[in-house]
Amino acid sequence: MNPARTLWLLLVVLFVFSFDLAAKLQPQFQSIESTRRQSGNFFSLLLGDSSKIFANSFFIKADEYYHSGYYPTIFDNNSAFQTPHIAEDTGAVASHNGGEEETSFMGPPRDWIDAFGRNFIPNRHTHLDEGGPTDDLSESSQVREILPWLKLSAELDPENIQTYLVTTFWLRTRLNKVSEAEQVLREGLRNNPGNPQLFFELGRIYDENYHDIARARNIWEAALRSWAREEPDVPQSDRLKMTLENFDDRFMFEQLQTSLALLEEKSGNTAAAIARWQQAILAAPSTADMQQHIEDLKHKLAEQPSPASSK
Repeated sequence: MNPARTLWLLLVVLFVFSFDLAAKLQPQFQSIESTRRQSGNFFSLLLGDSSKIFANSFFIKADEYYHSGYYPTIFDNNSAFQTPHIAEDTGAVASHNGGEEETSFMGPPRDWIDAFGRNFIPNRHTHLDEGGPTDDLSESSQVREILPWLKLSAELDPENIQTYLVTTFWLRTRLNKVSEAEQVLREGLRNNPGNPQLFFELGRIYDENYHDIARARNIWEAALRSWAREEPDVPQSDRLKMTLENFDDRFMFEQLQTSLALLEEKSGNTAAAIARWQQAILAAPSTADMQQHIEDLKHKLAEQPSPASSK
């Protein structure tokens, strides 16, 4: 056979094989690229669903560091640690912790060996931002040591809202890095569009740090609209009659309405503030103080001169 003819045949066969292989692999590459865009990081792509397990481990590790190592194992009473304390302390996460075991989850020593061994491990409930085990407030800046764990947790599981909330809270309240905190929240919103909790925390930045009342109001109102869209077929009145399973959602509604009510009071809009408090009270676990505050505002509103009499 002619060598040149053989070479051309081999080139044609190689071309056909390459085209067929590309046609088979292209959908898989598109799927991988889509997953990469959705996950936003290499680790999630590499580890798949197991990345969320690792992310939760890093998040818990941050909470353990926050307690200077005084933390329950799987064999201890965990009822007071159902919600990590670093998340609970932000005020943006509903607490599911119960009991008084956070200071005594280890229980009494089982024997003298156990009692002796506890002298060599953390044995007191402390928080790092309150001075840690030494009660030295000058050491509170060590809270920054938590941030690498939180950053890695967010990369592994971009859908874990608590990670963004905790990172933002410590950045803006303990390290005074407000712009970085806002960047973290906006990254969270890119990965979780319209999330009410992230909107709530973003509104707090504009209210408490930037003192931009109008922007804070717009953000919190957007959060409420997003909250309502989560279950569009359920009337709002029914959503407020929630059981324990819906506690997180109910907590967020109360926080948003309360924040808007306080903002309206700050702006001198007493009537609008009353309307917001009346919404917040529908989801509040305890209503006595809130109801009294509403009555005080109504009394204040009644004492204000009408527009006609002020002329």
